[in-house]
Amino acid sequence: MSKKYDVVVIGAGPAGYVAAIRCTQLGMKVACVDKWVTGQRHCLGGTCLNAGCIPSKALLESSELYHSTREDIQKFGIKVSAVELDLEKMMAHKDQVVRDLNQGIDGLFKSSNIEVFTGHGKLLQGNKVEVAGLDKTAPVVPEVIDAQHIILAPGSVPVDIGAAPLQDDIIVDSTGALAFKEVPKRLGIVGAGIIGLELGSVWRRLGAEVILFEAQDSFLAMADDQIAKEAQKQFTKQGLDIRLSVRVTRATVETGSDGNSVRVDYQQGSDGDVREASEVVDKLIVAVGRRPNTDRICSDDSGLILDEWGVIHVDEQCRTNLPEVYAIGDAVKGPMLAHKGSEEGIMVAEVIAGHVGKVNYATIPSVIYTHPEIAWIGSTEHHLKDLGIDYHRGVFPFAANGRARAVGNTVGMIKILADATTDRILGVHMIGPNCSEIISAAGVAMSFGASSEDIAMTMFAHPTLAEAFHEAAQAVADGAIHVARTRK
Repeated sequence: MSKKYDVVVIGAGPAGYVAAIRCTQLGMKVACVDKWVTGQRHCLGGTCLNAGCIPSKALLESSELYHSTREDIQKFGIKVSAVELDLEKMMAHKDQVVRDLNQGIDGLFKSSNIEVFTGHGKLLQGNKVEVAGLDKTAPVVPEVIDAQHIILAPGSVPVDIGAAPLQDDIIVDSTGALAFKEVPKRLGIVGAGIIGLELGSVWRRLGAEVILFEAQDSFLAMADDQIAKEAQKQFTKQGLDIRLSVRVTRATVETGSDGNSVRVDYQQGSDGDVREASEVVDKLIVAVGRRPNTDRICSDDSGLILDEWGVIHVDEQCRTNLPEVYAIGDAVKGPMLAHKGSEEGIMVAEVIAGHVGKVNYATIPSVIYTHPEIAWIGSTEHHLKDLGIDYHRGVFPFAANGRARAVGNTVGMIKILADATTDRILGVHMIGPNCSEIISAAGVAMSFGASSEDIAMTMFAHPTLAEAFHEAAQAVADGAIHVARTRK
């Protein structure tokens, strides 16, 4: 007889584990099926914790500390000498952060009485889940468990490209890029999006020459144009070689007297003006995006509807076409962001419990954890123009912010876009120090339907970086205090 649960969750990433915990808080008996194993250790947390958000942020922070100590700390009156990189210890710190958080989720599951099944979860007919073992050396009879409700949260995997197949630790995806044992002298990255920029920033700060090959004609096309332009300027100043309109045609591992290298052949240009070129790098990272990890998520006879990209079809409350089967996170429509998946997990748990559940998809913040940080929420200027929506904007530079001056980090700005008629905030875009934290204030404001005047009339502590958000709101009505007014 198979085991029975109120809810079975497939996947223990930020969407799945949050959904599982919330279901237990609402009184349900829950099991979670997950296949992430490191060595002999089952590691809850999915890609985000084990090979994505968390380890990359640990390396971003460590590399920034190293770089700023070498290059910038003298201006604060602090003299240092013989600053050395211990990459092995830096990686050990990153791994320890991951282990600590793995153990934290383990503890949460135990305190919530969530039963964990280690293996590959597959949706079967009749609200059943098959758990196939991960041991490939011996046949394992799959276990089948019954559930009244099933939540699919399989996450995503890096996109492969045929021109650059992964090979050992030479041509790697984003996971491999977090585990280099030495700093490459020349590093190539296919893709100058969020992942490519963050990984490129890490290895550039540690001493690598970094070349980013980006297929699109414009830089950070998903971001506000003004913010993207400033970002490209700053990253170029930092030494990132960003090449746009590039299509990598072939990546070949070559062996020489100094070891292995990668020859990257590519075409650059468009509209008939295309030239052939090549570069030789020590390592190549393929960071062209991610796709839903749904290749084996269901049996052929389950009836689950997926599109040609592997995205599971869901409604606004993440219900699939099957009764009592839900899908959340990277496997469904929308941006592949951990916080979006977590909120969907909470919503689905509330819906299953008979409560009201909703996610406001109009206020999903996006962040790039480079230096300077980039963050945005809501509509961009070009999107509003495309929709024909009249708007006012207010921009305030960090260079005019007292706290930014004090900490020696004055690059960037905050921009607020507000409806020309109602003054309701439609979008907030920023580049500069601590933007990953400041953007949450914009999210709160937009969630409550705030106007730019509401923010302008709110008292902010001084001196803080967040005051730049306050003055950007004042600037919407040409009332910012700490910037000179343009004579009309």
